[in-house]
Amino acid sequence: MAFAPSPIPSRTQYVLEAIKHGILTGGLSPGQPLVETELAARFGVSKTPVREALKTLAGTGLVVMSQFKGVTVRTVDAAMAHEVYDVRLLLEPEALRRSLTRRASLEPAREALVKADEAADRAERSLANREFHRALYLPCGNPLLARMLDEVRDQAALVSTVAWAAVPSWEQEAGEHREILRLALAGDAEGAARALHDHIASFVQRAFPEGDHA
Repeated sequence: MAFAPSPIPSRTQYVLEAIKHGILTGGLSPGQPLVETELAARFGVSKTPVREALKTLAGTGLVVMSQFKGVTVRTVDAAMAHEVYDVRLLLEPEALRRSLTRRASLEPAREALVKADEAADRAERSLANREFHRALYLPCGNPLLARMLDEVRDQAALVSTVAWAAVPSWEQEAGEHREILRLALAGDAEGAARALHDHIASFVQRAFPEGDHA
C-alpha cells in the first residue's frame, strides 16, 4: 500500500508563503539576510517552521543557504537570469506547441490575461502573468515537462521582480501575451510557440543585456 507524502505543517506553510510573497513583491531584497530568530518573532512562531520554510525556499532557488553568511534572498544577476530563462526557452515553447496540438482549453490563459489587466499592483500583475504562462504549458500532456517548468517558476518570477523594478515593461509584455493568445486561439501552434519564444528571449535580453547568452 502506497502512502501519500505528509503535507507541510500549516505554520510552516504560512511562513513559507509569507516569505515568498515578500521576496516576489520586492519587500525582501536580493541579498537580504533572513535571520531565523527575527522571522520567528515577526510571524509569532518557533524557529522550527521558519527553518523548514527556508529549506523549502532554498530548494526552489529563492534563497541561498551559506555556512558563513547564513540564509539570504537570492541575488539576481545576468548569469542567473539567463540560466533560468534558458530553461524556459528550451521547454516552454515546446510545451505550448503540445498543449495546442492536444486542443487543450485556453480559457484559463484568457482569464489570467484579464486578471493581469485588472491588477491593482505589481505583485498581482506578476502573479497573473505567471498564471498565464502556466495555463499554456500545464496541459501539454507530459507531467514531467510541466513539473520541470513549475520548478523554475519562482526563480523566473524573482528575475521579473528585479527587472520590473529597474525597467517597468509590463505594458509591452501584456501586448506580447495577447498576441501569443491570439495565435493560440487561431490554432497556429507554430506561430504561437515562436511568439512565446521571442517573448521570453526579448524580456531577458532587455532586462539583462550584459549577460552572455551563448
